[in-house]
Amino acid sequence: MRYQQKDFSEALLETIRSTERALKDHIEHLLLKYKPAFVEKNVNFAAGFDQVGSDPFEPIYSSSVSIGIAEGNKELDDLLLIKIWECERSFLGIPTSKKILGSKIIGELLDETIEDVKDELEVYIKDILIFGA
Repeated sequence: MRYQQKDFSEALLETIRSTERALKDHIEHLLLKYKPAFVEKNVNFAAGFDQVGSDPFEPIYSSSVSIGIAEGNKELDDLLLIKIWECERSFLGIPTSKKILGSKIIGELLDETIEDVKDELEVYIKDILIFGA
């Protein structure tokens, strides 16, 4: 869901922070739960929470969760990346890093519910374990 700068509020900030916390905790849970199964199959399994920036309402801030799979010592075979929140500056709909007169700050929040994302992550992992990377 897209938000204009005028829609940035304490309630939205709390929604962003609680979503980030819930998914970060879930990623840590998935690592503990599934890492041994991947080790048995000689598959490198990595999952994490990534955040760039410190203020969710400032351009360049973004947060996401990701799961990466690589067989043995090979390069990354598969990657699932789910953006939680991203804030950027745009001018005429084109992202820009410069503060240009008339540019706008917009944010985009994950459209799915936390439970849907948790389910998607679990299904992804189980599919890799069953069918391979």
